Amino acid sequence: MGLSFYYLLVAMRIDCLTLFPEMFESPLNCSIIKRAKEAGLVEIILTNIRNFAEGEYRKVDDKPYGGGPGMVMMPKPVFECFEHVKQLSPLEPRIILLTPQGEKFNQQKARELAREKRVVLIAGRYEGFDERIRTGLDAEQLSAGDYVLTGGELPAMIIIDAIVRLLPGALGDKDSPKDDSFTENLLEYPQYTRPEDFRGMKVPDILLSGDHGKIAEWRRQKALERTKKHRPDLLK
Repeated sequence: MGLSFYYLLVAMRIDCLTLFPEMFESPLNCSIIKRAKEAGLVEIILTNIRNFAEGEYRKVDDKPYGGGPGMVMMPKPVFECFEHVKQLSPLEPRIILLTPQGEKFNQQKARELAREKRVVLIAGRYEGFDERIRTGLDAEQLSAGDYVLTGGELPAMIIIDAIVRLLPGALGDKDSPKDDSFTENLLEYPQYTRPEDFRGMKVPDILLSGDHGKIAEWRRQKALERTKKHRPDLLK
C-alpha cells in the first residue's frame, strides 16, 4: 500500500512535538480516543523534541539573551524535529504552538480543527519558545486558558480530545456533539436518567411526557437560563 493511499484511508493525522511523550500514554489510549484510533478515524504520533538536540545531555534550552529568570527553548531542536515530522506524511499540516500568549481555545476552534486532515501541535516548556520558532514556522498560537501551566502537554491533550470526539464516527451517536455545551454558544441543558425519583428529587414531568416537540422547547429554554446564569458572556 502506497504512503499517499494510506493517508487517504485515515481521516486525520495529529502530530505532537513534545519533551515528555510519556505524559500522553494514558489519555491517548482509553475511551473515545482509543476507539477512534482503532477505527482508523485518527492517527496520533508523538515525537520527542529532545531526540533532535545535540551533545551528550541533549540540551534543548538555554538562558535568555538580555538576562532574566528561567530558560528558553532553543530554535534548532524544534525546527529539526518539525522538519523531520513534516516529511513523514504527504498531508500539509496546520501548525499550532501551545502557549499562554495564544488565542484562547474554544469549541468553535475545535470544530474548525476537526475539519483539517493534519494538525501539528508543538508543546513548549520552561519560559517559552525562542521567538524565531514562532516567526520561522509561521505557526498559529493557542492557549488553554488564562493561567500558566508547566508546559504545553496538558493543553495539547485537551485540544486532541476536543478534536477527536468531533470526528464523524468517533461517538456512538452521530448527534451527540450537537447537544454539547458551547454549541450555538449555549451551555448544555439539564440531563436526567433512572430512577425517576432519587431521594425526593424527581425527573421533570416534561421529560416523561413523550412529547418530543415540547421536550426540545424545554431543553432550549433551560439551556438559555443556565447560560444566562453561569456564562452570560456567551450570550453576547
